[in-house]
Amino acid sequence: MDAGDFHFVMIKPTHYDDDGYPIQWLRSAIPSNTLASLNGLAEAARARKALGDDVRIHLSTYDETNRRIRPEKIAAEIRRKGGKALIALVGVQSNQFPRAVDLARRFMAQGLQTAVGGFHVSGCISMLDEMPEEMVRLQQEGVVYFAGEAEDRRLDMVFRDAWNGELKPLYNFMADLPSLEGEPTPILPSKHIQFTAGSHSSFDLGRGCPYQCSFCTIINVQGRKSRFRSADDLERIIRENYAQGIDRFFITDDNFARNREWEPLFDRLIDLREKEKFDIKFIIQVDTLCHRIENFIEKATRAGVTRVFIGLENINPDNLLAAKKRQNKITEYREMLQKWRSHGATTYAGYIIGFPGDTKESVLRDVEIIKKELPLDLLEFFYLTPLPGSEDHKVLLSKGAWMDPDLNKYDLNHRVTHHPKMSDRDWEEAYRYAWESYYSDDHIETVLRRAAAHKKGRPGNKLFLMMWFRLMVQCEGVHPLEGGYFRLKFRKDRRSGLPVEHPLAFYPRYFWEIAAKHWAYVSSTWRVYRIYKKVKASPDRKAYTDIAIAPMTEASEQDLAMIRETRGGTEAVAKGVRNAALKKAGKDRAKAAASV
Repeated sequence: MDAGDFHFVMIKPTHYDDDGYPIQWLRSAIPSNTLASLNGLAEAARARKALGDDVRIHLSTYDETNRRIRPEKIAAEIRRKGGKALIALVGVQSNQFPRAVDLARRFMAQGLQTAVGGFHVSGCISMLDEMPEEMVRLQQEGVVYFAGEAEDRRLDMVFRDAWNGELKPLYNFMADLPSLEGEPTPILPSKHIQFTAGSHSSFDLGRGCPYQCSFCTIINVQGRKSRFRSADDLERIIRENYAQGIDRFFITDDNFARNREWEPLFDRLIDLREKEKFDIKFIIQVDTLCHRIENFIEKATRAGVTRVFIGLENINPDNLLAAKKRQNKITEYREMLQKWRSHGATTYAGYIIGFPGDTKESVLRDVEIIKKELPLDLLEFFYLTPLPGSEDHKVLLSKGAWMDPDLNKYDLNHRVTHHPKMSDRDWEEAYRYAWESYYSDDHIETVLRRAAAHKKGRPGNKLFLMMWFRLMVQCEGVHPLEGGYFRLKFRKDRRSGLPVEHPLAFYPRYFWEIAAKHWAYVSSTWRVYRIYKKVKASPDRKAYTDIAIAPMTEASEQDLAMIRETRGGTEAVAKGVRNAALKKAGKDRAKAAASV
């Protein structure tokens, strides 16, 4: 193989706002897990000299949520240094595909080989009989697709093909999902962490999910058979990141509670924290039955889990059944949330609006029930969205149902189809009012009072998080999960097909937006901060209680509106009573037989 230089440029694209500008921040929230994973794999390929002893491999990473991407400038830098290059647009979700297309075309125009991978490509190839038209067009222009995962040294193959100018139109590994154990550490250079909210990074310890939720793409992209990293892998990830000042982590596994090795993993983190005094903290995602796993919550919080995201999805059992989310039992919600609360963890939950049984009235009723009866800290609302790669998308496509052709809107924050019961307007209003209701001043005060009543409640942390969620939705018009600090806009980066605005139109409006948003930030935060000070100063704050945090008897549990207001709720209770009676009868028979 000839000597020379090979440049591998990894870019995690953002997506466009409603005006066609990339959603970008001076500081974004959490670094991309996909970018960290691929960078780790590329570092390993470079270390083992995947292109031979005489080829120098250069790696560059860009997260567009906090760094402007200028293809022409990147291309000029590659030409200045000399050598061959591959541009990889990585982790591309459906809502990011239009932005990825625009970037890919600009890189191709510079004569650079370009590849696109991520959930949109993998999901479409996994679930659809034919590649969507927008993907076909881009492939015909010369862009390469990568479907599946890049572990098991698959980057070596791609590097060799790119070096030789022999890239295939499609690298399809969807039928061969690799093991994760012993794979290279997901890691980003520390210089990129400065563009995020703090010393945060993310990684996964497992992929795949055994459940069958119809709205989910994970089961069709990462498979239903779970694959895991080992405790040794975990320790290596922590040590290598900790060495460069990263001590806060988001473990991105869709459901950490289903990781069969959860206990050895938590034990290793407990050792690092308690024996070696590592100051490390984690966010994890779990299901609604995690509290039934003996010692799971206790060990999670000892291991440093301070925030936990729970796939609540809905409190109507009929809706959950329709979405094939049979594992969620609403009769378990309060007990599970109370247990996390008792151990000092902040609880998040996702809530989907737009299930077939929803109406505008039922959605708003259910939000009020949650506010009153569940000891939940933060609630994130999502439109039920037929994401490419999900069963819902495949079914609607087969029926010829209308779905918005603009993939940029498939961010769970826009309505992209019609509802069987609600008008488009009612659905959109239900979504908007749900956010406004949950993050009202009154409910923020309730959450702060619940936190202040508990010795591990951390009301100041709750205040910060709730205001973050409220301000991202109200002031920035984005979902909190894609929020950040100080919105950046660049006049010439507008979406293709939209005109570049005149400077006299763009800049005055942009500066006015900055001023108006920050005034709203300050005024809203000051108002809620006074509520926080009042709660903190209350002499009887430890005595506060309400339905959500108070212990309840079995009889009073059945009287909750969450149970009474839905047919599925009353049936769930009745089923639970029957099962308990059958279990008791079985024990009684066993005792009687033993005595004989």
